[in-house]
Amino acid sequence: MPLTDSIQRTLTPAQGHYFLLGPRGTGKTRWLNQTYPNALLIDLLHPGQYREYSARPERLLDLIHNTDGSSTVIIDEVQRVPDLLNVIHSLIENNGNLTFVLTGSSARKLRRQGTNLLGGRAVQRTMHPFLASELGESFNLTSALTIGMLPIVLAAKDPSDTLKSYTGLYITEEVQTEAMVKNIGSFARFLEIIAYSHGSELNLSNIARETSVSRKAVEGYLEILYDLMLAFSIPIFKARAKRQLVSKDKFYYFDTGIFLTLRPHGPLDDPGFVGGAALEGLIAQQLRAWIAYTRAEHKLYYWRTRGGLEVDFIVYGPGTFCAIETKMTSRVRNADLVSLKEFGKDYPEAKRILLYMGEEHLMIEGIQCLPVDLFLRNLVPEHTIL
Repeated sequence: MPLTDSIQRTLTPAQGHYFLLGPRGTGKTRWLNQTYPNALLIDLLHPGQYREYSARPERLLDLIHNTDGSSTVIIDEVQRVPDLLNVIHSLIENNGNLTFVLTGSSARKLRRQGTNLLGGRAVQRTMHPFLASELGESFNLTSALTIGMLPIVLAAKDPSDTLKSYTGLYITEEVQTEAMVKNIGSFARFLEIIAYSHGSELNLSNIARETSVSRKAVEGYLEILYDLMLAFSIPIFKARAKRQLVSKDKFYYFDTGIFLTLRPHGPLDDPGFVGGAALEGLIAQQLRAWIAYTRAEHKLYYWRTRGGLEVDFIVYGPGTFCAIETKMTSRVRNADLVSLKEFGKDYPEAKRILLYMGEEHLMIEGIQCLPVDLFLRNLVPEHTIL
């Protein structure tokens, strides 16, 4: 049994009906099988079931009518047959004994069809790549910064090959099949070029020029990435702003391994710069997952002034106000603390943390300097150092 099969995930099931969204390979199906061992499962990735329900969504009514003993119905990748939502809505209205769990790896069709078809009866949960705290003693920072934290990758005999085929899977089975773009070649170039923006502000005009398409096309490509949950962005923190701030969002691929696979590499690369972007992306995806699993209305931001001061992450929400800076260095220098010190002048209420690649837990002028490994291992909803 692969090690990843025994990992206890942090996600807790919702009460009642819910959508469970997340990119492919994050472990949604495995988690559902473990959480609901006696549920009725309809897998729309299975060619036969996909054909049957595409042709006749009402078949779900017959199946449930003739099934005894199962009160939970799981429909995997429901966005592949969005007409099923009408049938599910009818069943929810007329059968109070059923609970539906609907998974999806593409928000586009669900949004287009309207999840409100369920009359607001279903909440939303998200599944993310592994948290370091979920892996426990199996977590390896070097591995996380090289191949990422996707369960499907960590369980593979050859993680590198799995990563290379992962985006190809999306391009062929999602983008191309659904005719999301007219030119697959341009979209593939876009995936590489926007990887240079990982951890940086988005400049769509520059990306359009490098991709040789219009800015409008780039906006559409970016929307596809967000819809497929392959990427996300974080906005600038503006509350009680005392300085002039930038206005553009920062972009991240959803997993460090995906970022490193898509970003072209060559002899002109600065290893420190690429490693720093990978580290920042890893922290971003871990904070994002922690926020999703705590469900406490926290938000993730960053802070950057027009003068060039920047704090990588601001976690803001009920009872939490934390500024986090990441540095790909084994020693803390005074220059590494400048932005956090300035942020503290504007927001003395905020807890300030510097994450670095060293091993000591330091306190310097009110700033906690923590090893990245220590911070990530303790980033759990039940007990956190934020």
